[in-house]
Amino acid sequence: MPHWIGNYQGAGLVTSETVKEGVLMVEELILVTGATGNIGRVVVDQLLAAGLRVRAAGRTVESVRGMFGQRVEAVAMDFTDEATWPGAFAGVKRMFLLRPPQLGKPKKQIVPALEYARAQGVEQVVFLSLQGAEKNKVVPHASIEAWLRTSGVDWTFVRASFFHQNLSTTHLSDIRDRDELLIPAGRGATAFVDGEDVGAVAAAELLNPAGHRNTAWTVTGHEALTYEQIARILTRELGRPIRYARPGILRYLRHARRTLGMPWGMVWVTAAIYTTARFGLADALTDTVHEVLGRDPISFAEFAHREREIWTLPAPTKENP
Repeated sequence: MPHWIGNYQGAGLVTSETVKEGVLMVEELILVTGATGNIGRVVVDQLLAAGLRVRAAGRTVESVRGMFGQRVEAVAMDFTDEATWPGAFAGVKRMFLLRPPQLGKPKKQIVPALEYARAQGVEQVVFLSLQGAEKNKVVPHASIEAWLRTSGVDWTFVRASFFHQNLSTTHLSDIRDRDELLIPAGRGATAFVDGEDVGAVAAAELLNPAGHRNTAWTVTGHEALTYEQIARILTRELGRPIRYARPGILRYLRHARRTLGMPWGMVWVTAAIYTTARFGLADALTDTVHEVLGRDPISFAEFAHREREIWTLPAPTKENP
């Protein structure tokens, strides 16, 4: 006999508690796209901890298996490859949607897969969006939100602020190899957030669909920091000077493309995000983490301490990948 998962509030993980109308049954299969990424991994782990069945989608079955083993149903999925859609969406009613950062044209590269998913019976989409996406039509997240609003499926938007993890992934080599932050945000402050918190909030919305139906949550940490402040925190944690370079937008575009190797779609999206910070539009804070999870959000200082080794280890080489 199926049992129900209790309300996902007041704790970091969900446990089996009381029967409550509208809360997900464990037999239901949930699709998580981008499952091997910083956010998708957390969503999968939280759903598994709650006893849910998870279909984890990544670039390859092997990459998914390498992270989760046999705990999930592993599938390879590409939003731009129709041949991968049946295996991903069959039998799924609820899904976590993460836009691959290299796909900057959602109407062409994302929406067709979502239309297919709707036709296959998907009823709820929890979408990892961007803080301020409803006001910033330049970012691709806005187009996806607009489609979902009129799609007829239930939607929930997790509008995340700037991830701590962007500094340990996208800008890793700048900090590790060049001791600098080369980000065109000027003196503007950013409401940073930890991916662990965002993933946990997204999982909560999948686990209690009725409680989050057709709602948008902006998820931030508890502090808005300038990149000068970020550089000082990293300097203290790493024991060496980290400089905030404060480049202009053109210098950043060249650096992102030539040095960091970003695809053009990602270059323009990140430039748009940093520009909002430069104009003082990225510092709004919310209490979503505490409201949904019942705990305080992870601070940047806590994140930097937790991840410090990634900025101190030698850069990979051909001999030592």
